[in-house]
Amino acid sequence: MYKLQNYISGQWINGEGDGQMLYNAVTGDAIAAATSKGVDFKSILEYGRSVGNPALRKMTFHQRGNMLKALALHLRTKLDKFYAISYQTGATKADSWVDIEGGIGNLFANASLRRKFPDEIFCIDGESHNYSKNNTFMGTHILVPKEGIAIHINAFNFPVWGMLEKIAVNLLAGMPCVVKPATVTSYLTEAVVKEIISSNILPEGALQLICGSAGDLLDHVMSQDVVTFTGSASTGLMLKSNPNILRESVPFNMEADSLNCIVLGEDVTPGKPEWDIFVKEIRKEMTLKAGQRCTGIRRIFVPENKMEDIWKAIAASLSQTTIGNPLNSTVRMGSLAGQTQRNEVKEQVQKLLATSQIIYGSLDSVEVVDADAHKGAFMSPVLLMNEKPFAADDVHSIEAFGPVSTIMPYKNLDEAIELSKKGKGSLCSSIVTMDYTIAKKYVTGAASHHGRILVLNNECAKESTGHGSPLPLLVHGGPGRAGGGEEMGGLRGVKHYLQRTALQGSPATITAITNVYQQNAAGKDPGKHPFKKYFEELQIGDQVITEKRVITSEDIDKFADLSGDHFYAHSKTTDFTGTMFEQQVAHGYFIMSVAAGLFVDSYEKNPVLLNYGIDELRFTKPVYPGAEIQIRFTCKEKLPNDKRVIEKPEDFKRGDDIEKGIVKWLVEILDGTEEPVAGVATILTMVRRKNKN
Repeated sequence: MYKLQNYISGQWINGEGDGQMLYNAVTGDAIAAATSKGVDFKSILEYGRSVGNPALRKMTFHQRGNMLKALALHLRTKLDKFYAISYQTGATKADSWVDIEGGIGNLFANASLRRKFPDEIFCIDGESHNYSKNNTFMGTHILVPKEGIAIHINAFNFPVWGMLEKIAVNLLAGMPCVVKPATVTSYLTEAVVKEIISSNILPEGALQLICGSAGDLLDHVMSQDVVTFTGSASTGLMLKSNPNILRESVPFNMEADSLNCIVLGEDVTPGKPEWDIFVKEIRKEMTLKAGQRCTGIRRIFVPENKMEDIWKAIAASLSQTTIGNPLNSTVRMGSLAGQTQRNEVKEQVQKLLATSQIIYGSLDSVEVVDADAHKGAFMSPVLLMNEKPFAADDVHSIEAFGPVSTIMPYKNLDEAIELSKKGKGSLCSSIVTMDYTIAKKYVTGAASHHGRILVLNNECAKESTGHGSPLPLLVHGGPGRAGGGEEMGGLRGVKHYLQRTALQGSPATITAITNVYQQNAAGKDPGKHPFKKYFEELQIGDQVITEKRVITSEDIDKFADLSGDHFYAHSKTTDFTGTMFEQQVAHGYFIMSVAAGLFVDSYEKNPVLLNYGIDELRFTKPVYPGAEIQIRFTCKEKLPNDKRVIEKPEDFKRGDDIEKGIVKWLVEILDGTEEPVAGVATILTMVRRKNKN
């Protein structure tokens, strides 16, 4: 019998003893054994901190992001291997797609976030603030990678996605990790980790794997470490209460199973598209992964006058679901992950039957295709009904983690909102409605108790990712019972693994430290116009102060005619009594255009390829005819620009063969007293690299 290996301290090792036997969820056959007995958990963490952490911290955000991209591209070449193993967990092709390709997609999504960060080992966080009258003292925040290791304790339902969605974030942040998947499906996680390690894409010590018990792992965490947990609320509470975690103030992010709900809006009636959308969404959430999703719909709230019609429609839809061997192309729902999971679900349903009744499905029998219902961990979808949801607490507190959901009535939207909150904190909720007033009232009323809310209707249903799908750039988590944590969330997720530190000093000092020009720092003489410099030649702080230009009333009139902007303030014939202006005022965009005319070196071809856009622009002072302005133009920040991957010749676009970077420039429009007129404007240009094609 094959024994799963643990990848620790740079090598694959077997645990001691026979370990826990793991079974094919479809056939019941033994697959492998898993054990971490005899593993030195303290040394695992020390190795990650001493080897993996320094290696990742030396890399910039862009290097880490490109590392994730390379890893995603590599894993995508191994899909057939992963799918073949995934079927043994009871997952259908659709189930496996969410787990495997969804996880790889998370790597791609986080890799793209590198463009939101500087090409540095740390970054500035948020705005900078001037704290002195003479502009010599300021403050900002920086984010640096923590010097510890991330410990990920994952659930059994997504052995690939659960790992990749977490490690993508900590690796981009510059922290190593150790992954401890749920043992029952850890054979799939092990297969993916073996491909990751053999690729040699990650630096040594960046990723370790434990297949088996976590032992005393948490007893050795330190203040610079981060722990994340996905699973049951009770297990999460036990782990979070570890005395060492409390003593060391270790960040603990928990994403726990919750009593998620879906609401049918009062405006939805049979025959409307939203009626069918509602039924389809429930069927999908009850049968995908055999209902084994932390985001699964456990509670269904329906207007009381539509209860019978809707539950019959749901039952009819569920009856069309073919259950059985995932390798059979006709099967739409596979098995649960194992016999233990099936037994637990049935036990929970028995508890719910104290106040509810089964209106579709059975706990005792299920028809399956190309499989043995008893050897495999198969189960019929079960739809329950509870007619008194305010009187029954169990339906809002007991979760059957499988293809089980309970339908309940509500009298009005206020009741629906109140019922949604009785779950005491959920990962997600959905409302199906075409009435925007209903949607707004539900969202504002229920959001405090939910980590995510989907408003589903005919406008978005075809492209919606659905009730149960967390998205990489949106937060995944929820308050209360759901754990109180947040995973993913784009930049928010990355910052979970970074230490935020307030930084104070002079503008010049902060500029030197962060490599981002801070307003009021002394500029550098560029020697020649910055637009004549290639990307590599430009230095942060390169600065020019342009010639002056007098703004005239005729200029303003001509710009109004050219642009079509004849706002009353730009006309010299306006009576300005009661307005904010003393006389005719120049268009803000005219002033910005004049600024470009002053700072752009435009008479010959130069390394600047194009204007990429404006990040921020503020007009803070009116410019009247006769005002004399000039521009202080400073190189603020430089960012790499990766060449676009061209898979087919027809995808080539002009300029794809040019090596280039993005340069941000601080534009300050000054009047005769050198007071900012347009505030802070940041423009972006695309600049050619030197000696490249």
